Amino acid sequence: MSANVREVTDATFEADVLQSDKPVVVDFWAEWCGPCRMVAPEIEKLAAKYEGTVEVRKLDVDANPQTAMKYGIMSIPTVALFAPGEAPKAAVGFRPAEALEEAFGLPAMSNGATA
Repeated sequence: MSANVREVTDATFEADVLQSDKPVVVDFWAEWCGPCRMVAPEIEKLAAKYEGTVEVRKLDVDANPQTAMKYGIMSIPTVALFAPGEAPKAAVGFRPAEALEEAFGLPAMSNGATA
């Protein structure tokens, strides 16, 4: 994991994600999940591209079942956007960074940032 992508837990989710003043992309994953390993580099791309604008976090669903259950995470990988004042948006399964950007409307949040 890079410095741009930090791990969150059941204990830190509210403070790190729900109380953030920035949008937060959360990668719900597990160590045994092959497609989750495919998503990891895409998550890193988002973290680098939106550094300072969008926070990017990972949550291991095996180690943190309460948060996964609370948000109805039934399949992994699931990547979700938690934006202040909005309902979470989720994308299930492997998607490249560009597809995640489109699903979450991230280009509009980048303040003109480019890849």
